[in-house]
Amino acid sequence: MTITTRAKSILSTCVLSAALTLPAAQTTQAAEELMLGHAYPADHIFHMTSTTFMDELKNSGADIEVNYQPGGSLGDWASIFEQSMDGVVPMTMSFGASEYDPRLDLSWLSYVVEDWKQAREVYGPNGKMTDIYNKILGDLDLVVLGVIPTGFGSIAMRKGVEHVPTSFPQDGQNIKMRVPAIPIGIERYKSFGFTPVPMPFSELYTALQLGTIDARGTAPAVEIWQMRDVLESYILTKDYFEHAFWVVNKSWLEDLPEADRNKLIAAADTTMAKVWDEAQAIDEGFLNKVRESGVKVVELSPADMNKAKEILYASEWPYMEGIVGAEIMAKMRDIAGIN
Repeated sequence: MTITTRAKSILSTCVLSAALTLPAAQTTQAAEELMLGHAYPADHIFHMTSTTFMDELKNSGADIEVNYQPGGSLGDWASIFEQSMDGVVPMTMSFGASEYDPRLDLSWLSYVVEDWKQAREVYGPNGKMTDIYNKILGDLDLVVLGVIPTGFGSIAMRKGVEHVPTSFPQDGQNIKMRVPAIPIGIERYKSFGFTPVPMPFSELYTALQLGTIDARGTAPAVEIWQMRDVLESYILTKDYFEHAFWVVNKSWLEDLPEADRNKLIAAADTTMAKVWDEAQAIDEGFLNKVRESGVKVVELSPADMNKAKEILYASEWPYMEGIVGAEIMAKMRDIAGIN
């Protein structure tokens, strides 16, 4: 069979075109899908953090499509946290789920900071707690992208309960206090004289409404606002600074192409700077809304506040040292200015 010069030229061109096209076809991939889920509604700071991050990530040009699942559509915060550990939901915003590592109760530790300035130095971008948290969460195959502040947590009494506890432990007697199912929460409110009742967040509103419990702890202003119609008073114990972990599955992150991984981290860094710039105003705004709603907001006297601190420094802090060890607690005492 004879092939003419023109036919040879056409054949060569086709072969060359195929050779050049084939690698492109093989390397062309759909954008990486990132599922981001959390358990809180649109007025929570988690939503603002999520939408800011998605905008920053899009602006970065990263080849990542975010599948955003807020409001508990994937489960409560503890179950989503577990799914992030497993890589099923690679990214979430969640509180310390100590059932997976008891050291995570460190995030609930009482009276570490007194104001927002200290909180940013300790928990904010590149804060004093960053390396400690990354070491703990790294053992769960998670990377901390940021620590999200929600404000100082206090206690609240349900509608119909006129008693306002401010002096502990005597004022806490015979009051059933809802706490998250975390050991440090149980320890704290027991030390304050209450009867702790561990209960999922999803059951809390109904329990307050029905009078199954008398009060709730670990309550930042945003949650008081959300439950204002079943609450009588909000007592500003400010017994801890509530913050959550914004985490991504470590294995998932390391599998990303380097360029996209760097863009994701940069988008997260920019997001966290914006979140901390706005968080205090958001928290104070919700506290003002709580006051305006008719919930009685009560401040502790300096003497009662000092007494509350002394109680928890003497009970909760040694308890926590038994979990995380003397080295970490020495750092925490240094941060809190405790001798």
